[in-house]
Amino acid sequence: EWTMKTSIVFLLCISVFPGFSKGRVVREDETGFAECNVFFSGQVPPEGFTEPFHVKICQQYNKEPRFATLYSTKDKIPLYSAFKFTKPAQSEEENWLVEPQIDDPENDLHEMVHEADIGGTVANLGANQALTSDYVGSGYERGLLNPSLLNEEDFQVATYTLTNAVPLSPALSKSWHRDIGKVVEQALIPHCSKIDHLYLLAGAVPSSVQVKGKVSVPESLWLAACCDAPEGWSLGLVKKTNDESSLADLTVRELEKQLLPGVHLFKGNCGKDKQSQKKREAVLQAVSQIRSGEQVGTNNDEETKESGLVRRLAGIIATPFIKLLELLIYIFVELVKFVFYFLWLVIKRVVGTILGGVCSLWNGVVSYLKAISMVLISIPYDVGRVIVNIFLGFLQIVQDVMSLTYRILSIPVGFVLHLAAFPYHSICAIPSVLKDMATGIMGTFSLVIDATAAVLHGFYYLAWHILKRFVPKGSSGD
Repeated sequence: EWTMKTSIVFLLCISVFPGFSKGRVVREDETGFAECNVFFSGQVPPEGFTEPFHVKICQQYNKEPRFATLYSTKDKIPLYSAFKFTKPAQSEEENWLVEPQIDDPENDLHEMVHEADIGGTVANLGANQALTSDYVGSGYERGLLNPSLLNEEDFQVATYTLTNAVPLSPALSKSWHRDIGKVVEQALIPHCSKIDHLYLLAGAVPSSVQVKGKVSVPESLWLAACCDAPEGWSLGLVKKTNDESSLADLTVRELEKQLLPGVHLFKGNCGKDKQSQKKREAVLQAVSQIRSGEQVGTNNDEETKESGLVRRLAGIIATPFIKLLELLIYIFVELVKFVFYFLWLVIKRVVGTILGGVCSLWNGVVSYLKAISMVLISIPYDVGRVIVNIFLGFLQIVQDVMSLTYRILSIPVGFVLHLAAFPYHSICAIPSVLKDMATGIMGTFSLVIDATAAVLHGFYYLAWHILKRFVPKGSSGD
């Protein structure tokens, strides 16, 4: 599922760069690396790299897929490159390439090309990927995640793409390529029964340090190997960039925890439940020898062969005596077991018979007493239950007779009572009616008197004001 942020970025990419999904470059949230899925165990790419600036690149050269890369357009470095061991090339030729589709999705170049040959044919070149000019004068080399020394011919040429390079100091770059080459050739390849089933992931963890404010310097480099064969195994290696001689081995699960949350490098952890512990220990031993500077498989070979021959000869001589001793011990143990088993069986049968008879006799007596007790107790209980049922039946008959009588008599009695009560209710209503009539008459008479008084008072008030207005005032003596 896409997050809201991823969806918005994807819509912007469609509107601004309508050709973004063409060719070999696909988004991390799409289903796969197309024809480059062959470089992943079970043809399933690693999961958990879900940022919108993560783009998948199926690195093609001469129209053939060579390896696969997950590239960070934010950090301008690859997060990992997936590849297989082919065959070491006899010579190396540096001729750096770039991936046009990352910066200009609408161009017609669908595979890596030489940086010196494209000129101004690619729009926004360097906007989403590093260029050679970003490394010039920086003190860092273009260190390859997929080392060229593990490839041949066109595969080797394809590794010299800037989408497969990270900034490394010259000493660290040399140490990384040397260690990875030895590990793959001397430790991994000899212990994978099917070389074409050995899947390799080489990656980098970006840091906050940047070259010229653009390209992130790795915090650490790592390698994950998966031998997806009948006797399969998996292994992880980590090299810290601040320590050229470091090379720590760990499980793939431990390596995943050091990367982004939710990352799974191999499908089903490369058959975790079916891994050969013996094979993995042999690989770890070879890696340990490489780390200590030994040549794997060459030191003390003659001593090992001689000690192995002595051990085999001693084993042949001692085998019959050991087998005879094992047989005698086995017979003695079986005899002891048989005697103890026989005694236990006899004791069990005798004791079982005695206890069985006593238990049977006791169970019979208890059952007999229980049956007699139940019969004696049930006699008075049954008599009492019958008497109670007869009494309850009689009471039910009396109740039904009384209920029927009440229902029959309630009809005429109620009618007579209502008829007798009619005159009483009628006569008692006469005083109340007369009272209401008297109250109405008195109220009407009082209303007429009040109205007449109000009219006379009005006429008086009007006449008084007229006289005061038109009759002249007299003297004080008048």
